Amino acid sequence: MNEAVPPVVVPCDLRGRPGGLMDDGFQFGIEEEFFLADVSTGASPDGATADRFHARAEKRVEASSHELLKGQIEIQTEPGTDFDAACAELRRMRQTLAKTAEAEGLLLFAAGSHPLAQARSQEITEAERYEKLQAELRIIAERSMVCATHIHVSAPEPDARIQLMNRLIPFLPLFYALSVASPFWQGQDTGLKGFRPSAFSEWPRMGVPELFADQDEYRHYVTLMVDAGVIRDSSFLWWHIRPSEHYPTIELRICDAAPRVEDGVAIAALYQALLRCASRMPGLNGGVGPVDRAVCTSNIWQVQQFGRDAKLIDPARGGTISVVEKLEATLDLVAEDVDALGSASWVARTREMVARPSAAERQLETYRQARAAGTRDRDAMLAVVTMLADETKA
Repeated sequence: MNEAVPPVVVPCDLRGRPGGLMDDGFQFGIEEEFFLADVSTGASPDGATADRFHARAEKRVEASSHELLKGQIEIQTEPGTDFDAACAELRRMRQTLAKTAEAEGLLLFAAGSHPLAQARSQEITEAERYEKLQAELRIIAERSMVCATHIHVSAPEPDARIQLMNRLIPFLPLFYALSVASPFWQGQDTGLKGFRPSAFSEWPRMGVPELFADQDEYRHYVTLMVDAGVIRDSSFLWWHIRPSEHYPTIELRICDAAPRVEDGVAIAALYQALLRCASRMPGLNGGVGPVDRAVCTSNIWQVQQFGRDAKLIDPARGGTISVVEKLEATLDLVAEDVDALGSASWVARTREMVARPSAAERQLETYRQARAAGTRDRDAMLAVVTMLADETKA
């Protein structure tokens, strides 16, 4: 295989004006992934039931698409700059899909992991991309019972995205702390607030991205991988943050799927402001190197264990800081950008998010209350799934 790395391609439906997706500076797009569960058992649906759901969903929500597993579905917003409109669009699609699921005896819910799904019962979506993934990943594909929120924000200089992405790496643990929502796995309490990164670490080309000097070095790496037949294109690099294959964006991928739609939108608003800030401040994290990458990996693990109560290593000062302190420092940093983007009310919501129980904590509390009331373990897990479904369609 001797293909060159494909150029950035903007799909036809995004070519509203010359320049395509990103004529307005720092446009964003939000992709949300969801699980399906049997309303009575909380388990993943069988393939036939999932197929019926997807057939209906395709007709009712144009911006929905299949995911790797039949028991999942994804939606995406139109590219834009209005977070109120994006939230309304996501809520409408969520509620429509929830009703579609209910007609098939299913629940639709967002979380980083499925509390009750079992790997051995998963079915892979019948599509060329996913069948090739299964051929490469084998049992790992069937164990991929995880869902995320992915956020695209346009980069002002698409050919300089690698340098900009590198400088955003130290903020990845904060974004995970804001979204952590995966305490359960295959019917068990993992003891973690966020199990999804561990589940996904089974995949190749996953985690904190490698540090490339610039776009040319990154393209050289992708070309080597494509020419060797290891990947088809750069969309097979599943890092926590990456330059998009199809759009001139930097895609944030670390976040667990958000049960509450407003929380995912708030995270997107903060990410947009931070990317703008890094663009106007080229010295911000300008010296990111292997130590910073290693610290980022360690801090993500701290968040996996402790969620919003994690203590994060602070390379600048030494010692550790709290998630709240990291958020406040970041909000101070992006204040000018938030004003310029008109996103103050959405970014301010992130303060509320670290002041109240996270999605992971809400799941754990629902489970504990059910068990304390004498509910058997599996039914307590079903109560968690039901709670998540209620939050997802609210």
